[in-house]
This record gives sequence, C-alpha cells and structure tokens, in this order.
Amino acid sequence: MDKQNLLKRIADTAYNVGFGAKKHFATFDIVDKAPGWIGFISLTVGVFALYLDTLATKHISAMLVVLGIAGLLINTYGESKQQYESKGVLLTNLFNRLKTLYFSVKSSNNSDFSAEIIELERIELEFNSNGISKQILFSDWYAHYKFFWQHQIEWIDEQKHFRFWRDKIPLSLSVVVVCIFLLAGAIVVYHLYSIYVEKNSSA
Repeated sequence: MDKQNLLKRIADTAYNVGFGAKKHFATFDIVDKAPGWIGFISLTVGVFALYLDTLATKHISAMLVVLGIAGLLINTYGESKQQYESKGVLLTNLFNRLKTLYFSVKSSNNSDFSAEIIELERIELEFNSNGISKQILFSDWYAHYKFFWQHQIEWIDEQKHFRFWRDKIPLSLSVVVVCIFLLAGAIVVYHLYSIYVEKNSSA
C-alpha cells in the first residue's frame, strides 16, 4: 500500500472511530441530562399553569404526558449510561492514536509501511470489538454536532473533503426540517384558502 492510499485509509478509519466516540458521548449526555430537563420543564409549566389559563389546556397536558413518557424511555438507558461514557473515552483514545499514526506516515519518507499498516489494523480491530450498537434516539444528530463543530478534524478533512449538506448535516435532520417547512406551508395555504372562501361566501 502506497503512502497516499494509507493516509486515506487512516482518515476513513479515524472518521468512523471519531464519530463513534462522539455518538457514545451523545447517548451518555442525553441519558444523563434529558430526564432533569424534562422534569424541570414539566414542573415549570405546571407552576405557571396555576395562574395562566393558556397553559392549563388539554394540549399542554398531553404534551407534558408525552414528555413524561419520553423521560421513562430515556431512563431505561440509565443503568448502562456509564458504559457509554467509558466506551466513548476508549474510542477517543483510539482516535488520538490514529491522529498520531496519520502524521507519522505523512512526515515519513519510507516506502515500506508494514508496521504502520499492522498498527492501523490493530486499531480497527479494537474499534470493531468495543462499540455499542444500541444508541438512543437523536444521538446521531447530536454526534454530528459534536464531531463536526466541536472536534479538531482538519487532518481528516485533508483526505475526506467534507461537504456541508452531504456530511456535516444529518440526512434525517434535513428530511425532518423540509417536512416541517412543507407542513407549515400547507397549514398557511389552508388558512389563507379558508379565509378566502369565507369572504366570498359572505359577500
């Protein structure tokens, strides 16, 4: 394997490992913090509902019930949340080893990279045997933010050439946002049409 192909393979592996580490941390953060925020929001809305009639409605009550159910579902991850943190730390260490390996190969003038390939394969094996496949909902979105906007990944971008919409924004998030805009547009058009029909019928 020549130098350029090896650098590309290291960058590919580093992307998988780094994103995997952030996904584990994302699950840990959501499981650790979300129940507290849900409880705080529910309590705050409940207090204000005592003297604000607009909050004492069936719609708000239904939303609070849904939040409560979400909190219960999140709590099912509670017993294993420390595993997500420890795996995130382990994968981060693998990521740092890949970064060291990348710059070692990049600065090398050797033509034989057998030792570096063995080290890369060892890291890949550790990665494949240490990840947790079950991740909480929305951890992928949060991991994108953590990886692309909080992490130093310029050296990976040298090989991967990340694009904003293709890589840095989750496809599922883009689909959800488009659907929300389409739904909002449909609601606006429906209301405008209703107003138009009402005016014409009363004329």
